[in-house]
Amino acid sequence: MIHNGKKKYLSFMNSSQITTAQRIKAIVGGSIGNLVEWYDWYAYAAFAIYFSHSFFPDSDLNAQLMNTAGIFGVGFLMRPIGGWMFGSIADKIGRKRAMTLSVLLMSFGSLLIALTPTYETIGVLAPLLLLIARLLQGLSVGGEYGVSATYLSEMATSDRRGFYSSFQYVTLIGGQLIALGIQLILQKLILTETQLEEWGWRIPFVIGAILSVVALYLRSNLHETEAFENKKEVSENKKGTIKELLKHPKALLTVVGLTLGGTLAFYTYTTYMQKFLVNTVHLTKEQSTVISLISLFIFACLQPVFGGLSDKIGRRPLLLSFGILGTVFTYPLLNALSTTTSMWGAFFLIMSALIIVSGYTSINAVVKAELFPSEVRALGVGLPYALTVAIFGGTAEYIALWLKKANMEHYFYWYITACIFFSFIVYSRMKDTKEISTLDKD
Repeated sequence: MIHNGKKKYLSFMNSSQITTAQRIKAIVGGSIGNLVEWYDWYAYAAFAIYFSHSFFPDSDLNAQLMNTAGIFGVGFLMRPIGGWMFGSIADKIGRKRAMTLSVLLMSFGSLLIALTPTYETIGVLAPLLLLIARLLQGLSVGGEYGVSATYLSEMATSDRRGFYSSFQYVTLIGGQLIALGIQLILQKLILTETQLEEWGWRIPFVIGAILSVVALYLRSNLHETEAFENKKEVSENKKGTIKELLKHPKALLTVVGLTLGGTLAFYTYTTYMQKFLVNTVHLTKEQSTVISLISLFIFACLQPVFGGLSDKIGRRPLLLSFGILGTVFTYPLLNALSTTTSMWGAFFLIMSALIIVSGYTSINAVVKAELFPSEVRALGVGLPYALTVAIFGGTAEYIALWLKKANMEHYFYWYITACIFFSFIVYSRMKDTKEISTLDKD
């Protein structure tokens, strides 16, 4: 009896240490790893305008971008598998191990893209290797979201969950910022456009592989979350299994519904926007990079502000704001953007859209984590999210470019609007997860 009591006391003391001195260190470490992983993912999108001709020899820029976007979209198909695989690993053997494995896989994918010869050199094998590399990256990122969202939410104190978990999108956006920053440096200071198209586009993928090794080191030194440690006694049959996950059908459907409109809007205004500015607005590649860099930086800074606000007023008001404003203003904003002739006019339109989208991006991770119990949390957050992103986020670029080629680009604006409206219906019917959070039961 005394021995057991002492054991519990020591466990409590160790828990207290993690909740104080080690908590911020763990969240920073997890976030930096997330940043590196998402840099690798977005480097493909940022540099597609330079390397598309290397893998798809076609004189038509729109056709080249469509082929490259197609492989970008195929990478999304692996994300549900990654969400399932890494989510199960995180729920069974720990969040830390799952995050370490995912970043290792991403490093290999980036290195493969960096070293793949062009179509001119090895023919059809070139786009095939590009596809394999993208599939590996899709597997990695598919696992990354659910595990890191779970980790950040579980490491945060109950009154700061919205704030801390918002750093997932800070680092997600930060990864894209670094990719664009490197692109801008290469464009303005180091290489000519010809050099970028011939071989310079490989540089960011080499950098990505190196950064992944750094992230691997950081993640290997993270602390495991208390929520996972406290459920070690739970039967293995109940941890990280599809069977156990299906016992929460309402939570699963809620994740799909609240993700649908948000992910489509997010990928439109971030990943696809650089191509939209070049291909539709007819700005230069350099101008589109500058606009994307500045707008994304401000967007990243907004995430903790909105996340902190959700800790005070709840998650639901922010989601409803995104649903209403996104439904009303998506078509007018994109239509105005397509006809603008001013670089800074384009910037303010994009920034207006990103402020609206922040109502979703800043808190979607914590909302999902608050829906599931610890033993299936990483799987519950990652798998339905990855499925939804694969179907809607992953196809956004391809659908947009296909409709543009068919001279029906405005239908894409209505498509986004309809998806956001569907998500708004879900937001209006769901309870505020801040008030009913399963994290409070851990």
